[in-house]
Amino acid sequence: QVQVMESGGGSVQAGGSLRISCVASGNRASRFCMGWFRRAPGKDREEVARINADGSTTYADSVKGRFTVSADNTTTNSLSLQMNNLKPEDTAMYYCAAKHTGGSCQLSAHQYDYWGQGTQVTVSS
Repeated sequence: QVQVMESGGGSVQAGGSLRISCVASGNRASRFCMGWFRRAPGKDREEVARINADGSTTYADSVKGRFTVSADNTTTNSLSLQMNNLKPEDTAMYYCAAKHTGGSCQLSAHQYDYWGQGTQVTVSS
């Protein structure tokens, strides 16, 4: 059974920074495509960032230049999101998603197989 678990998050003032992390566990032999999503109150789920199979990264326009997604080289199937210059509009529940690899990792939300329970990020003005 694969489990996806996020950590980090919290509350910060506008302009501050936070780092959230995620690990997909349960099958150490498997490799996963992984990405970050968020859902703000009253809004649709939004893809935030992902690492593609070729190592390139993809970001939502709203976070480009402020957020950095990375894989932890010491932990298999892990993903982190460094969030700098946070804005009140970044306030949301952030979710990590995973899918067994087999392609480019350029996935839509509905294509992911496993989801974490989310970690809250709150940015005050």
